[in-house]
Amino acid sequence: MFETFLTEVLKLAPRQMWGVEQQWFYFTQIFTSFSPKKIIASILAIIELFGLTILDLPVTPRGQELDLTGYSLVFEDEFEGTELDTEAWKYCNSGVRRGGYRAPSQVEVKDGNCVITAEYLEDGEFGAGWYAGDLALRKWYKQGYYEIRCKVNDGGGFWSAFWIQAAHPYEAEYSKGGIGGAELDIFEANCWDDPLSRNSVSQTIHCAGVDGEQEGFQSMLLGFFKGNDIYNEYNTYGLEWTEDEYIFYVNGVETRRTSFGNGTSQVEEEVRVSLEVPDAELLEPLDKDTHHSEYVIDYVRIYQK
Repeated sequence: MFETFLTEVLKLAPRQMWGVEQQWFYFTQIFTSFSPKKIIASILAIIELFGLTILDLPVTPRGQELDLTGYSLVFEDEFEGTELDTEAWKYCNSGVRRGGYRAPSQVEVKDGNCVITAEYLEDGEFGAGWYAGDLALRKWYKQGYYEIRCKVNDGGGFWSAFWIQAAHPYEAEYSKGGIGGAELDIFEANCWDDPLSRNSVSQTIHCAGVDGEQEGFQSMLLGFFKGNDIYNEYNTYGLEWTEDEYIFYVNGVETRRTSFGNGTSQVEEEVRVSLEVPDAELLEPLDKDTHHSEYVIDYVRIYQK
């Protein structure tokens, strides 16, 4: 009855319902713990999770710490040297993207980082306009742990992302509710313009055919999770993809775990690192002469059992 009230009357989203469950967990901790430190931590968690439930605010990761026991490193790029390793990476879908363009010119390797730049170019490869870049690994992967260490771009409009995508995640015929492939957004840094959520990232799953639905595609926004000064400091964002569930991380601490859909993807998927180009209306407020933002990637790593 209470759950029906929350979902049907208050119209709480699944992430907000998760917030209610977490509040109850920490509430019980207050009365079962004899540690003043844990009691204070539980009270602070309840206050923050109340903000999630009521205002959809970001929360601090508080789950289990990452444990890679049994995993082996199968791919790593620390971006040493001066050129992108094009045997491992490809420039993805160059050309028109929403209100601008994606081009290889916006990707460079320098100072031990891969840097993807967003800016306005009068003489860009595809003409005058806003530009950014998109990379994909040539080899596709299945279950494992995926991690990036990076500083995300500032300034709004464009947003940094690290994600995995199947060949057909938005068509029920192929996705089969996610079993045949999904889009797994390990992180998207799209909160710059929201002062209450600015220093956080979102984590999302998209697939089609959930519970037999044949129209459109279905999504689960797991929530917004706080990082550490994400525009100026390196943070890590990860996903452990198992046979049974997806476990998301920020800085080595679990944020959410879920088996959303009809089950986890059982097919190989493409690994993407992109500085996303927004729609034209979101680009209009940006100053063409001065706007210059960078997505700085220290490394990308993939582990498998």
